[in-house]
Amino acid sequence: MSSDGENQVLLYDPKPVPTLHIPPGAAAKVQIIDTTSRLDVPLQVFMGPTQFGHEILKVPSFSFLIEQVSSGRKILFDLGCRKDWQRLPPPVLGLVTQPGWKIEVKKDSVAQILQENDVDVAGGAIEAIIWSHWHYDHTGDPSTFPGRTTLIVGPGVKETLLPPYPENENSPLLDTDFAGRELKIIDFENQTTLHIGRFLAVDYFNDGSFYLLDAPGHAIGHMCGLARVTSTQDGDAEDTFVLMGADAAHHGAELRPSEYLPLPKTLDPTPYAAQYPTVCPGHIFETIHPRKKGTEPFYHIHDGVAHDPKQAQEIVGILQEFDAMDNVFVVIAHDGSLLDERVETDWFPRGTLRNWKQKDCARKARWGFLEDLTKAVEHATAADH
Repeated sequence: MSSDGENQVLLYDPKPVPTLHIPPGAAAKVQIIDTTSRLDVPLQVFMGPTQFGHEILKVPSFSFLIEQVSSGRKILFDLGCRKDWQRLPPPVLGLVTQPGWKIEVKKDSVAQILQENDVDVAGGAIEAIIWSHWHYDHTGDPSTFPGRTTLIVGPGVKETLLPPYPENENSPLLDTDFAGRELKIIDFENQTTLHIGRFLAVDYFNDGSFYLLDAPGHAIGHMCGLARVTSTQDGDAEDTFVLMGADAAHHGAELRPSEYLPLPKTLDPTPYAAQYPTVCPGHIFETIHPRKKGTEPFYHIHDGVAHDPKQAQEIVGILQEFDAMDNVFVVIAHDGSLLDERVETDWFPRGTLRNWKQKDCARKARWGFLEDLTKAVEHATAADH
């Protein structure tokens, strides 16, 4: 595996990426679902320092359908927001109804999206729902799935957040999420000794096609997912992966640039079409960087929402190692760049993520987040004149 920085003209020389040591395995079929969830949240609650014109994060929330090809077993990683979010428990409603917060969901549920596209949800086609973590914009509405669909959560969720609301009036989770279904806990410390990169990993299907990664910090029990989408074992030219970053980062500016993936001299596709219609110079964004460094992210995690901000920032560092690999496509749950038609994301039900590398999706999406910082560039330029 090689670093993705090798073929780019960069403002800085990238640091070599540590070896990730991903074992060989089979490929899974992975489809990304636009849950139709759209969220507004105040940026300063999550990260900072706030850039001019980017005071509010406006983001989607994605779900992933993962299938073990050999057996047809299907699981979901995250569900986005529930449409009837007004039913969320009081501790959550008290947060999301504050000024600057907004939730819009068009489709009733991920279950509905699947059922409308010939996935027999009602018949038990989905073996399990995996919550990357327990926050409202990922948990969706499990009650829209039959009781035979298991709910899987990370370590600590059961002990700290259950019983659910209303039995426990302080719980952020609803009793309907759990009623009549099996709850499984991923216990990384006692379940596995496997490490992938610096993540502790559980091989879900036991064939190397999908791993759950222990990624605490943002929330109790927070997990990422790593799916192999092509495999030399299956006759493909190379192994390629999709890393479902969940909320390890909420915005690309929290993850990039990094010492492994510095800011490029030129950005193509352009994130600043109004001024640079085809190719955009990278250095204009370095001028608004709080530390004027094209080897560090623009934003750092704030104390507001993260359960353990220091640990959450460490997880960002681990994620950066994967992000710089040319055979790993890191997709964080709220990456609006994937909605840009220039990225050519193959959405459910049209396609799968199997050909992301062939289509160069990771590179096309990578710096799209900078579009959110163009007002800051304009503001800084005006101030200099």
